[in-house]
Amino acid sequence: MKYYIISGEASGDLHGSNLMKALFQKDEKAEIRFWGGDLMQQVGGTLVKHYRDLAFMGFAEVILNLRVILGNIKFCKKDILEFKPDVLILIDYPGFNMRIAEFAKKNGIKVHYYISPQIWAWKENRIHKIKRDVDEMYVILPFEKDFYEKKHNFPVHFVGHPLIDAISKREQVKEQKFREKHELSSRPIIALLPGSRKQEITKLLSVMLTMPAKFPNYQFVIAGAPSQDFDFYKPFISNENVKFISNKTYDLLSISYAAIVTSGTATLETALFKVPEIVCYKTSWLSFQIGKRLVDLKYISLVNLIMDREVVTELIQDDFNEKRLEMELNKILDENNRKEMFSNYFELETILGGKGASNKVATLITNKGECL
Repeated sequence: MKYYIISGEASGDLHGSNLMKALFQKDEKAEIRFWGGDLMQQVGGTLVKHYRDLAFMGFAEVILNLRVILGNIKFCKKDILEFKPDVLILIDYPGFNMRIAEFAKKNGIKVHYYISPQIWAWKENRIHKIKRDVDEMYVILPFEKDFYEKKHNFPVHFVGHPLIDAISKREQVKEQKFREKHELSSRPIIALLPGSRKQEITKLLSVMLTMPAKFPNYQFVIAGAPSQDFDFYKPFISNENVKFISNKTYDLLSISYAAIVTSGTATLETALFKVPEIVCYKTSWLSFQIGKRLVDLKYISLVNLIMDREVVTELIQDDFNEKRLEMELNKILDENNRKEMFSNYFELETILGGKGASNKVATLITNKGECL
């Protein structure tokens, strides 16, 4: 079969790469053309566009780059028609992918959506387009199945969360060698995950980097995104207690004592590595004002959303400041608070389901199997 896969972010690149591995295992004649990143490219197939050229954060940023976005959509449609896939697989990235789903459906191409758009958070009216344009939906959060099936009468497949596989399959890090290779001290590590987009790194990292001077007994390490070069981070770094490691986030989290994390998939990844964390989020004033009027959620982090209670502290917009961050960091370094967080993390993993998400999705796509 011929598969056309579209992923527009770093997390989608990870899940897309694992899905591609499963597809190649189940379909020896698989021919895959994709939009994604380095991880997907390492698996095989043909890379059309890298996600680093697609990522725009916030309402204002999208408007400023509208011409580029529309150009990418036009090119994608043309490329799909020329490739003539048997199935189109969309991975999250709804602003772009929902437009492509409508186009593909009109042109008789089967549309499979892996990792549902978060319409339970905002733009719930997208359900009408999903029902119209998506043939099969694969959801990874337990509450999404009820949302689609009970509230909107749209059958979906709950396949479990692919991060569980991604983390369990990784090679274990030898801490001492890792520290020596990256010239880290023997102090406990506090990981800084400022995101993958330039806009969010710019807004968040400078505040994160006020902490090393206040916590000299800890080694602070910036987890560099694969889509950004060190030269972009360099102007932010002035404290000698700060190290930078690119494209090794999982290795870093596996030996970290605590973490300060930008809201997104990384909050769940950090929790699955059992690292106490503080979740941060800050965007432009305009984007935030628009967003808070459109999004109806109690929490912004996946950890708290899945648990339906505050397991990790969220510092949003003006609350994300030096004083609050120092206070919350002291809390997650306290042993009593850490024990409670660990207990919550283990409960979270149980709720997310077992291993095998990528394999389940590949089986359903290639065999058109029964709903799991």
